[in-house]
Amino acid sequence: MPNLDHDAIFKAYPNVVTVDDGTGAFDGNGNSVTIEQSEIDSARVTLNAESAATKYREDRAGRTFGVSDTTYPLIGDQLDNLYKDILAGKLDATGEFAKAIKATKDKYPKP
Repeated sequence: MPNLDHDAIFKAYPNVVTVDDGTGAFDGNGNSVTIEQSEIDSARVTLNAESAATKYREDRAGRTFGVSDTTYPLIGDQLDNLYKDILAGKLDATGEFAKAIKATKDKYPKP
């Protein structure tokens, strides 16, 4: 039996509690669970999409490798820029607030 995609099996078959590359997948009672490659492939696509979405959110927030940071300007700086833009009549893409947010969105586009 080839190496199994354990994560995708657990995703596709919620009743599976044990996966062994040599013997297969088993439920909580120790019964063998028949797995289908098409179900595993579909679950892998879902897991990859979830992973990409998580990475996107972490990149946007600046949390990479467990380090908490911020990629967006601090909220106080954002509000200050917004206030200054209001006074300058720049509540459009030319304002500092919009430019700062756009820079982050451009740096980390949605997958």
